[in-house]
Amino acid sequence: MAEITAALVKELREQTQLPMMKCKKALVEAGGDMEAAKKQLREEGAKFIDGRGDRTTEEGRIAIFTSDKAGAIIELQVESAPVAGNDEVVQLAKDLAEQLATGPGAATPDDLWEQPCPSKSGQTLKEVRDEIVNKIREVFRLPRICRIDGPCGGYVHHDGKTGVLLSAEGGDDTLAKNIGMQVVAMKPAAATKEELDPAIVKAEEDIQKERARSEGKPENIIEKMIVGRMKSFYAEKVLEEQPYIHDDKKTVGQVAKEGGMKIKSFTLWKVGETTADA
Repeated sequence: MAEITAALVKELREQTQLPMMKCKKALVEAGGDMEAAKKQLREEGAKFIDGRGDRTTEEGRIAIFTSDKAGAIIELQVESAPVAGNDEVVQLAKDLAEQLATGPGAATPDDLWEQPCPSKSGQTLKEVRDEIVNKIREVFRLPRICRIDGPCGGYVHHDGKTGVLLSAEGGDDTLAKNIGMQVVAMKPAAATKEELDPAIVKAEEDIQKERARSEGKPENIIEKMIVGRMKSFYAEKVLEEQPYIHDDKKTVGQVAKEGGMKIKSFTLWKVGETTADA
């Protein structure tokens, strides 16, 4: 068995950021083997997660990764706001999104955890997570992951709690980011009028017809009135029809067309809730 020197304990402490006594104990149990001790500490983190499965995770981060080949969005939940802003947690969220977009894909969050971590050569995402958990002592959850094949752009709000993955052809990253900001700010229900739920459209048309009748409008002009009144509805619910937040004299659709972009769909997530997928 290798001698458990103070230098060896210090090295493990620097690599794991765990207490000295915990590092020494792991080295003793691993017979002085550094890698075995690190593995043992990661496993302790995994057991900690298993033992606290009933804890609520109301904080967290949304992360995206975009390219001209594929894009991904993930939701990583933790227990507290300070942990959600921790540099290692922020990097882990980015790694999850990047691996989902650039790797083979993942059918479930568990599948993704078992894949390599882009920023930590030789480690899986799960191993990196367990190391962080062992230091921070909070439960991490990955409730939602989504990958879109094809060109993507997007935007994550500065607090990391809301983000949008935009599937679009053409344009550039700046335009995609600005339209992503539009989605986060205005929360449309669909990207285009054609994608809006027909049941929602019909319900609104019926409301407007009844309103027109209550105003005493004759039936022969109600249909024409409805066309005009529905424009306001579409301007609220449909991304392409909304006034552009950076220039409200234009619609998002007009701005996209001028920038050579065709908007296909978007996925808008907020930590703890699904706000829109269109």
